Amino acid sequence: MKRVSVLCALALVVAAAPWGRGLSVLAPPAVFALDEAERLWLVGSRAFDDGLFSLASRALGQLIERYPTDPHVGDATLLLGKARLAQKSFPGALEAFRKAQTLSPPPGRPGEARFWEAETLFRMKRFSESRDMYQRVLKDSEGSPIVPDAMYGLAWTDLELKQREVAVADFRRLLFAHPDHPTAASATFYLARTLVEMKHPDEAVVLLRSFPTKYPDHRLVPDARFLLGQALIAAGDTREGTAELRAFAQAYPSHDLTPQARRLTADTALKKGNKADVADEYKQLMAQSPPSAEALYDAGTLATRLARPRDAEAAWARLRKEFPDHPLAARVSLEQAQGAFGRNSFKEASTFAQAAAKSSEDAVRGEALVLLGESELRLKHYPASYQAFQQAVESPGQEPALRFRALAGIGLVMEEQRQWTQAAKYYDEVAAKSPDKTLRAWAKERRAAIAAKLKAEPKTAPRSAAPAPKKTPVAASSGGRS
Repeated sequence: MKRVSVLCALALVVAAAPWGRGLSVLAPPAVFALDEAERLWLVGSRAFDDGLFSLASRALGQLIERYPTDPHVGDATLLLGKARLAQKSFPGALEAFRKAQTLSPPPGRPGEARFWEAETLFRMKRFSESRDMYQRVLKDSEGSPIVPDAMYGLAWTDLELKQREVAVADFRRLLFAHPDHPTAASATFYLARTLVEMKHPDEAVVLLRSFPTKYPDHRLVPDARFLLGQALIAAGDTREGTAELRAFAQAYPSHDLTPQARRLTADTALKKGNKADVADEYKQLMAQSPPSAEALYDAGTLATRLARPRDAEAAWARLRKEFPDHPLAARVSLEQAQGAFGRNSFKEASTFAQAAAKSSEDAVRGEALVLLGESELRLKHYPASYQAFQQAVESPGQEPALRFRALAGIGLVMEEQRQWTQAAKYYDEVAAKSPDKTLRAWAKERRAAIAAKLKAEPKTAPRSAAPAPKKTPVAASSGGRS
């Protein structure tokens, strides 16, 4: 119906315009009586109501510019600011709202132009100025219908300014003075969330328990149910908290917070639950329908906690099979590669590392390539080892510690094949630049050992079982095993 109102307004403009009068000879006389200022106001205000903000801005701007004494100028100036704000044209919106405050009488409800100036400053991230403006609205426009909105905006500027205790006080003041205002539901939720962040979960639980029944149709009901589970766990009630999180995940399987809820449930079972709790959570995760990569990953982690390696492998095998391209599949492969390497099962470690090396995550891919190179080196597969290490060196976003581990690995490949000069170059770079003191010391020892070998066997010809290494690129990153 709103769309019709704009079309009607545009029709009035066409009918009343000199070039359009001959198109509608049967139009009522009132249409022709509309002057241009009235038509601009009609088009601008109706366009704003229909969300056609660009059209509204043009029409209202023309009205203000051409007819500065028209009775609609005050309302048009305020509405122009709102249209520009909706278009994220913040400087123009700010200009319009400040101009509206200079008009007499000021347009809109008491303090409204100043309130919208505060809103604009907030969106411009000028939070201190915004807070001052909200406070002026509350001080100078007491009793205005705009006051609850200003109180809500004030609390949000407190949050942005990292003044949580002040924000809590302002949210509570809003809820006490205006419990039935449309902002009350959001204020309740964000008050509870702030209390959880401030380590007052008991107080948050009180607010959140009644949220779904008090505001059953509010968009934040799912978020409030998740936050209630989180608050209960933080308050020490792990059984009810995990039950609430499970209920949330079941009720909202596609919600953005659902993976986090399942992870929190699993982490809680791992950290605070007994074996029966962990086993129950494992069953819940494995039986989830439809299955998810996150649930299978967590199931494997829980099975590991229970010392049930077969169950862990069952969960992770399903993860790799059913979600082969998911980042968690690569992480699982990396964890299993690390476990196999620790057991000296280098062939198995190589297989898992190859799968992990396909990860889209830089950190996982880099670690997997280094581990693949180390596994192949232990298997004396020197060309494959060299290739993996070289890919790790050249991998974008590589961490410095991993990069130098890969360079040290190339040095070992060269040394194992008696390519002393090439090995020495890599050891020299690691010894000079690695951020890992232990690795630097190890590289110096290897370099000294090679110098002794070169002195003892100056005419030994190097073998060429591996391809000649390329020039080592300069990369930057950190982390990895030492």
